[in-house]
Order: sequence, then C-alpha cells, then structure tokens
Amino acid sequence: MEIEIKGKEQPLTSRELEDLFLSVEWSSGHYPDKLEIAMRNYATVFTAWDGNRLVGLVSAMDDGVMTAYVHYLLVRPEYQGRGIGVQLIDKVKEKYKDYLRIVLVAYDKECGFYEHCGFTKGKDETPMFITSLWT
Repeated sequence: MEIEIKGKEQPLTSRELEDLFLSVEWSSGHYPDKLEIAMRNYATVFTAWDGNRLVGLVSAMDDGVMTAYVHYLLVRPEYQGRGIGVQLIDKVKEKYKDYLRIVLVAYDKECGFYEHCGFTKGKDETPMFITSLWT
C-alpha cells in the first residue's frame, strides 16, 4: 500500500499517538492525552499513513519568521528504511524554506540520517534539558 502524507488537518487520537510513540519506545507514549493536546498545539504536524494506520509523524514549532524547531520525528520500526522520515522532513523543510534556521536535537545514532536530510552538527553547541522523561 502507498504511504500517504497528511498535514495538521488530519486529527490524531490519543490511542494512535500512544501506539506510534510506544512502537519506538519513547516515554512520551506513556502520556497519550498530553500528546494529543500537544499535536493540536504544534504549528506544524505532518503524518504518514498506511491506510488507516499512523506509521510516522513529524512536529515542529516556530517563531513565525526566523526559526523553526523540529521536536518529534518518528517512524514505526517496521516502516523505517522506506524513505518515510525523509518525506516528513522534506515537508518541514518546504514549509520553513524562507526561515533563517531549522533546528533539531538528534540522538547521536540518528545524526547520519539528519545529515543525509541536509542538517549539520553544531561546532560549539550542546543540547541541554530539564526533563522528567527517560527517552
């Protein structure tokens, strides 16, 4: 089946989000009601669907003119390697093409993927957090 990319107009249920986030073992999946609210509040959400099954998601926030921050990018493990993550990032890059900066925080093991998508590592930057999440 063809993977369909949809925008923010596609409503997401807490159950769909919980299932997707837990499929990649992200602790955010243990807070599906919060995820549902968060997705409604993001400026940008693109989702990937295999029929009625949510298989990928990217979300971003922005300041309206200069900087966009990609927060979530996830693809179900059994769908990884099919170009879905690249398609989702391309949607974000297209939406924010006139911005001066698109930023994200990547885990070390994903840096190669993001470099493939056109991102570069910062030279003197270190991501910093205050969090109670464990992934």
